[in-house]
Amino acid sequence: MRSKGALHASLPSSARRSAGARHAYLPSSARSVLPLAATRLLPADRRRDLGIALVLVVWLVYTRVYWVLHALHLGAPVCPFYFLTGHPCPFCGGTRSFAYMWGGDVSDAVRLYPLGPALFAGTFGAIGGLVAGAVSGRSLRPRLTAAQWRGVLLGTVVTVLISWALKVFVLGN
Repeated sequence: MRSKGALHASLPSSARRSAGARHAYLPSSARSVLPLAATRLLPADRRRDLGIALVLVVWLVYTRVYWVLHALHLGAPVCPFYFLTGHPCPFCGGTRSFAYMWGGDVSDAVRLYPLGPALFAGTFGAIGGLVAGAVSGRSLRPRLTAAQWRGVLLGTVVTVLISWALKVFVLGN
């Protein structure tokens, strides 16, 4: 059995510097494969995250009472793209999709906006993550290369375009 000093000397220099820390050296196979970093929040970051969470909560409240507001003609104005072209934009139906999700009607939510149910669930996750990060003072930040960010952007654009094509050509509105 190796002594503590021999074990310490066999570690790479980066691990030796932190050998006094609580965590022992982990081989690369045991490290997280997610490109996320937990960072300490500055006060401005905390305000930003709480502000985004507040906007998301207001959006959820609006979609929760959407049918009442719609009946009273107090809803948001018609989509400018739809008004000008007569065709739905890639995001048309999102509000009504969320409103149907509040009632548990997933089929109508998907018919109006195919990404609606996923975004509805994601909104709750985002609010929870933003508030938890603001309370704990830590936040998860993606660590992606420029090429990876382009891939994320391309994937998002393709997903929205597929959703739009489904809405226009298959599902109807």
